Amino acid sequence: MPEATDSGFVRELSAAVAATRTDTVRMLSELVALPSLLGDEAGAQGWMADALGSMGLRVDRFDIDEAKLKSHRGWSPSIVSYDGRPNVVGVHVPRTATGRSLILNGHIDVVPVGNAAMWTTPPFQPRLEGDRLYGRGAADMKAGIVAYLSAFRALQALGLEPAAPVYLQSVIEEECTGNGALACLVQGYHAEAAVIPEPGNAILVGQLGVMWLTLEVTGVPVHAMVAHTGTNAIDACRNLFAELKLLEREWNQPSRRHAMWCAHEHPINFNLGKLSGGEWASSVATTCTAEIRLSFYPDMSREDVRAAVEARLAEAHAAMAGREGIRYTVTYRGFQSEGCLLDRAAPLVTELAATHREVTGREVELTVGTGTTDARSFNLYGPIPATCYGPVGADIHGIDEWVSIDSTVQVTEVLARFVARWCGVTPRAAR
Repeated sequence: MPEATDSGFVRELSAAVAATRTDTVRMLSELVALPSLLGDEAGAQGWMADALGSMGLRVDRFDIDEAKLKSHRGWSPSIVSYDGRPNVVGVHVPRTATGRSLILNGHIDVVPVGNAAMWTTPPFQPRLEGDRLYGRGAADMKAGIVAYLSAFRALQALGLEPAAPVYLQSVIEEECTGNGALACLVQGYHAEAAVIPEPGNAILVGQLGVMWLTLEVTGVPVHAMVAHTGTNAIDACRNLFAELKLLEREWNQPSRRHAMWCAHEHPINFNLGKLSGGEWASSVATTCTAEIRLSFYPDMSREDVRAAVEARLAEAHAAMAGREGIRYTVTYRGFQSEGCLLDRAAPLVTELAATHREVTGREVELTVGTGTTDARSFNLYGPIPATCYGPVGADIHGIDEWVSIDSTVQVTEVLARFVARWCGVTPRAAR
């Protein structure tokens, strides 16, 4: 069997990957055109099941069993029902396993488009312009999913398959809970490493924790003509959040930073993502709800973060004028995700870095992130060494999101060669 570094094999595999370019654009366009927003992932997951099945893989479609997850430390409180929103896994098991097993994981869910009128073309209408393919989810992270599909297909085109179990996972809810990837672990999918082709042509070796919380505030409503005699819940809510922003500033101070984020411009961010309140323009607002995202370092526990947040809110409330008329509650839904680190000397990192160097002729950056990815579930709860490495793109979670096709094809070659290096290859078995 060819070695991953054999020059003849490398040339043949490179040519096989290059031949996937047209299909890469087609598949990515088809996926982007399926609006897999929260709660509406079924159509895209059906597409994934068909694609994996066409590759001769056994396809496992399963709904998330939240009752199983609730007792797991990695569980995050869900936002919508899991009925009819499956995870999809393509399972490859060789006749005789001689290499190391691998998970290739990607999330099918995408974030809301924002103001669709601000997009150059409709967000779920894929647009190819030069090297860039535009559309919501193009970079984050449907191009990465297409890259691992094309990498597997390139090996098959040479009559080869991995010489170890490989699990190609398409999961839901990476953008809000991470319960999709966690459910794969609970379902029994384990391997000796995991690669997630999230956007960014770098190898992720650390990420922050992320927590979502909802702050609900009530005030004292009165007619607007005597507004000064009431207590506006919207104003109170904004004042409470302003105190949390002071906590953000403290955690960004050099003396409070984790060593891995010392050089980062602004690692910790508390974001007021959604604010809703009030009932009538001529009435002082009775209620206000703020949905907040905050981040924290890997050496901070979720329990300590919640304690710090709640203590700061209590102090702010105690100092407010008119506090007798202001009440608030804090609840936690969505991300309750711990941070994690990956050893830079782990074989996953060194061998993926070596493969990147062989394909591109350049060293890859080892980076730490200021958000969260599904890599944490594998690293913390597998424990399975896991990293993110994917194509170049921009404007994720923004307007006119795009991904580079050249970069996607390059990542496809890196993944194909990495699979050969990590798992080994063997003649493809008849299915």
